[in-house]
Amino acid sequence: MRQGIVKYNSELAGILTELDNGEYQFVYDNSYVQNYPEQFITFDMPVSPRPYLNKRLFPFFDGLIPEGWLLNIASQSWKINKNDRMGLLLACCQNAIGAVSVHPLEKQADE
Repeated sequence: MRQGIVKYNSELAGILTELDNGEYQFVYDNSYVQNYPEQFITFDMPVSPRPYLNKRLFPFFDGLIPEGWLLNIASQSWKINKNDRMGLLLACCQNAIGAVSVHPLEKQADE
């Protein structure tokens, strides 16, 4: 299971998780839901306390991943398969263009 912290500008917006069964889940952070109820990250995922589930990486997040020659460079530099969309997202999208960024969530030593 891999996870990423999703930020809208500098605010923690939620957590994106690649579940062990291959599905993806996005959950808005509770404080984000309370403080920014109208500041959704994409029209398809309005701010809500309920989790969003999808069998594939959500199109919005997939759209943050580089394409073309930049994808080739990223894939070769970090030795990540081009089909590993979550891996590419976590490696390449910490400084994405726009308001949304995705940062790897590091596991605690006791987990």
